[in-house]
Amino acid sequence: MLLYIHGFNSSPLSDKGLVTAQFFAEHYPDLNFHQPQLPSTPREAMELLSGLVESALEDGETLTYIGSSLGGYFASYLAEKYGGRAVLVNPAVTPFELFDDFIGQQYNPYIEEYYQVLPEHKDQVAAFNTDVILNPDRFLVLLQSGDEVLDYRQAVQKYHCCQLLIQSGGDHSFVGYETQMHFICQFLFS
Repeated sequence: MLLYIHGFNSSPLSDKGLVTAQFFAEHYPDLNFHQPQLPSTPREAMELLSGLVESALEDGETLTYIGSSLGGYFASYLAEKYGGRAVLVNPAVTPFELFDDFIGQQYNPYIEEYYQVLPEHKDQVAAFNTDVILNPDRFLVLLQSGDEVLDYRQAVQKYHCCQLLIQSGGDHSFVGYETQMHFICQFLFS
């Protein structure tokens, strides 16, 4: 199973989400590919993701993940807890430290939905923190130094023992993501 996990205020309808879905439909049509729209609360999002992972494990499937931004943070937790390989794209490292800036009403333009970020969501996100990566061989981390949302150096520090691809410039969306798809698959499926 491959689980694509989008980031905060994002969706499977984002550019990365669409590129990923199209690539795997074209090149791996028999792959059990999941790309859910995450609920707006961290606890409900993780319940959904964990349910998909646990179901795949019951079916004896190999686990793989691609997580972008907050989705990378969630993918780290899942790979460490359940196993499997994960590709993290400009991952959030300590998103709970940023939550105070987002408390209140938010709008997700992909699904045209308003929702509330509450103070307790900060603790919910913090509950999924992986302070130390215990299984560095499970991770490929794609970073661009021009990320305007997250400081890529935090990810370099946290994932220093993992396989890293660091590109100069770019932005939070990871410019040229589509050109990395074969590299991503090589890591996930080798």
